[in-house]
Amino acid sequence: MGLKHKCLGLVLATLAAHAALAQTRPSSLPLLVVGASYAEGKTPFNQGIAPLGGIAVGFGSYLSLGQALTRSAPLPGYVINEGQAGGTTFARPYCAPGASTCGPASWDSYMTQLQHALARVAMPPTFTQYNAKYVVILTPNDCLHSDAFGIPQAQAQPCGPAQMNQVADRLIAVGAYALSKGITPIYDVAPRYSKLDLNLFRSLYGLDWVIGEADYNTLRQLTHNRIRAELPSAITLDIWKDFVHMGDGIHPTPEAARRAALQVTVELLRRDVMAN
Repeated sequence: MGLKHKCLGLVLATLAAHAALAQTRPSSLPLLVVGASYAEGKTPFNQGIAPLGGIAVGFGSYLSLGQALTRSAPLPGYVINEGQAGGTTFARPYCAPGASTCGPASWDSYMTQLQHALARVAMPPTFTQYNAKYVVILTPNDCLHSDAFGIPQAQAQPCGPAQMNQVADRLIAVGAYALSKGITPIYDVAPRYSKLDLNLFRSLYGLDWVIGEADYNTLRQLTHNRIRAELPSAITLDIWKDFVHMGDGIHPTPEAARRAALQVTVELLRRDVMAN
């Protein structure tokens, strides 16, 4: 019995040591997520009102990347997801099709989403250290369609080069803020235009217009190139290279979301190994 107890004690001590080691790995800490519908399928409620009446992508039958990350077996499932379906990098009111005014329902900016996520993992007594090492920053709606500007849809015009660069500016600012807090940003690359059906998306949601192919490709490449050049400490992953939409022209199937989550998972675990 004595030997058995000693063996059991050794096993328990070994398990405890492995558990302690796991908790020190960045991949085992809560993973922060900000973004639009690729991050989270629910629109935000603002004191009882919400864009699109509070509808969720796929009427709730939708697996966002944020949700898929909680189900990725090699990770602990700790995900702080502040994403908002329909979101843009800047705060804006909802502008219903045909309406001459916008609001009062609205979305938060990506910076506000990140600040909320950081608040959830801030550690006492100073609340300036965070129980997280990574934040996933996902593709926004900026410039994609007529309800992405915070002005009545009839007044919205497709983005030009200056506005596209402002999108990149805001995405980079969010990542730079994360880095200033000791959090490494992980950016996705938007799906290729050929993988989407934005005209189908426009008709389903009653939008005045959606971005054209040339402008979409310019925006996609511009944001990708500028993030890599201006935030060399950030991680950029082409997690949507095998993108398949769920039938609405723009949102991933559950399988596509799970594949994307797996790529994020593999990258986090790879960095664990490199750090040891």
